[in-house]
Amino acid sequence: MTTTSFYDPTKSYEENYTDGPFGGFKNAPAYEEKGEPMHDVFGYKVYTPFGIPAGPLLNSAFMKGAFDTGFDIAVYKTIRSGAYPCHPFPNVLAVHPGEHLTLERAQAEALVADVNYTEPISITNSFGVPSKETPVWQDDFKKAIVYEKKGQLAVLSFMGTVKADQSQNEFIDDYVLAGSLAAKTGAKVLEVNLSCPNIGNEGLVCYNLDVTEKVCEGLRAVIGSTPLMLKVGYYKNNEDVVRLAEIAEKYANGVSAINTVQATIVDEKGEQALPGPNRSRSGVCGASIKWAGLEMVQRLKSARDSSGGTFKICGVGGVTTPADYAEYLHAGADIVMSATGAMWNTNLAKEIKFPETS
Repeated sequence: MTTTSFYDPTKSYEENYTDGPFGGFKNAPAYEEKGEPMHDVFGYKVYTPFGIPAGPLLNSAFMKGAFDTGFDIAVYKTIRSGAYPCHPFPNVLAVHPGEHLTLERAQAEALVADVNYTEPISITNSFGVPSKETPVWQDDFKKAIVYEKKGQLAVLSFMGTVKADQSQNEFIDDYVLAGSLAAKTGAKVLEVNLSCPNIGNEGLVCYNLDVTEKVCEGLRAVIGSTPLMLKVGYYKNNEDVVRLAEIAEKYANGVSAINTVQATIVDEKGEQALPGPNRSRSGVCGASIKWAGLEMVQRLKSARDSSGGTFKICGVGGVTTPADYAEYLHAGADIVMSATGAMWNTNLAKEIKFPETS
């Protein structure tokens, strides 16, 4: 683990977007692998089925940093059908729940946030999924595609936007619009972010499986045969995982799990650490949620295999070492991704590719 993240948490989102990336991504020499890529990911060959999920790769400059340091699958930060502001600074803080932040603890305990990014690293991130205007992110993602090297894959993530006095169908329509606009970039693979709030404060979109299915049905009608991943959170009820697997098999090509575990975040005085409304609770990611990502991979694999499904499973959560990567593969993941771990260790992909040198 290095001391400097490629996303600088001491700077605002806009400063990172304009001046980043930092750390090991800044002016990184382009790493190119020898030989032929052998791993099939949605019909494309990659060298290693490992990458960075939607979140820390803000734009094409960050995508270039990921590709140049050997992360073969890079997911562009989730976009919307129109411009959307970022939550106030700070957006990233360190938390220290240990290596196992259970749902019970996350519900009952307040986690104290600070700026001490130490191992085992866990952070809270609270951006509110900002988005540039459509022409800006469309042009920028096309630039990101150009940075792909042999055996690498750029993925574009998108979501619908909750608006005042919006009906459920209007919200679904905005998801479909965002997907249609994303497809126009020529992205080889798309990811729909369902691990974000539904209308009416009813929780994450992915937890309403009727809405999830309608979104996926609408998307498939506008994106054609483009491979689609579903980004979801942790499901308590296994019946929901089984239904999600059915939806994925019918309309999508993969499921990515998990995003974060929500917890109350406070400062050393016990007061709300992240300023602004609706930010007392925030998503925690990093080492402390690895258990949840691994468990979801195992449950998705069981649901898929028992029904004879073929969708890919992408495991995300707490991957900070090559051993974590191997653990996810053993659990049944076809693809593995790291956000927090990669942010503070930009050599992680190379360490996974060449364990004898790490």
